[in-house]
Order: sequence, then C-alpha cells, then structure tokens
Amino acid sequence: MSFINHLSKEINCKIVYYGPGLCGKTTNLQWVHEKTKPESKGKMITLATETERTLFFDFMPLDLGTVHGYKVRFHLYTVPGQVFYDASRKLILKGADGVIFVADSQESRMEANIESFENLGRNLVDNDLELAKLAHVIQYNKRDAPEAASLESLRGLLNPNRAPEFEAAARSGQGVFETLKGLAKLVLPRLSKPAP
Repeated sequence: MSFINHLSKEINCKIVYYGPGLCGKTTNLQWVHEKTKPESKGKMITLATETERTLFFDFMPLDLGTVHGYKVRFHLYTVPGQVFYDASRKLILKGADGVIFVADSQESRMEANIESFENLGRNLVDNDLELAKLAHVIQYNKRDAPEAASLESLRGLLNPNRAPEFEAAARSGQGVFETLKGLAKLVLPRLSKPAP
C-alpha cells in the first residue's frame, strides 16, 4: 500500500524483487542504482552475511513523474533468497505495491525457482495480499547462460497469471530497466484511482 506524504507532496511506492538465492535480484538493483542520475536516487543500503549477499534489503527511491500533482517515488527492496530467511521475506513484502519475481533461467535452478515462487504466494497470503490481484511482472534472468531453459518451460512453471514477462541478463543490464518500467506501468494507474 503506497504511502502519501501530503506535506512533501509525494506518493511513496514499495516494489519488492523476489526470487531464489543468487538469481540476480541484487544485481538488478545495483544496475538501476548505478545508472540512475545522482539527484534522482537515494542511498543504497546493503546488508550481507557469510551465506547470503543481501540479507535484508536494498533501498532506492526513484523519481517517476507526478500523479495528481504528487511526485512518485519508488522504494526498491530485495528479499533474501534462501528459504531460512522466510520471516525477513514476509516482513519485506508487507505493504508492497508491486512485485518483480526474478527467476534464474538456468535448468539447474528450476526447483529453486518453483520453491521461491510458491513461497511468494504463501507469504503474500500471510500479508493479506494475493499475487493475481497485485501488480507483478516476471523477469527471466540469466538468459545468456549456456544452460538457459526455454521460455515456454519457464512460463509454464512460473507465470500462471500471465503477468508481463521480461528476458534479462542483469549483469550486463539487459532487460533490467525494461522490467522495472513494465511494473511501473502496472502500479502507476492504480495510484491514479481515487481512494474508496
């Protein structure tokens, strides 16, 4: 649920990058942060442990124009990839306006993708959200990997709602901004609707 600051005339939206460990969630945020103008971004905060590159979240506001005279800022978060950080995943999802599910395209990572996707569904329900009703897109990352699965195979396993999907190779930046813009196109119209 977006937060409206009437004093600063800003709408703050929460976007969560979700997916299995080492699928490229952090790499996506690092690319966006690096390529965004300094005046349009906040500080990126990264917490790391010995076993996980991003334990808690990366944070970055991104200016996206105005809605009803209010500036829109996206706050981008990643969840930890490993299942034993489930409490952190659930907490980070709380109040999300949109989700980017980052799948690892490598054949050897299909089980991890499925486990993470199912975990996303459960954690959304625990936060009184439902994936089918939440703005979300799927990013098939690591499309440049030699053992990348076919799009048809990935789609069949990870996109039951036929959400917009994007191919990516986050290390080189391919598909990174396209994915974020794809989600923004779903979130922004929802902000324009009057509150019930």
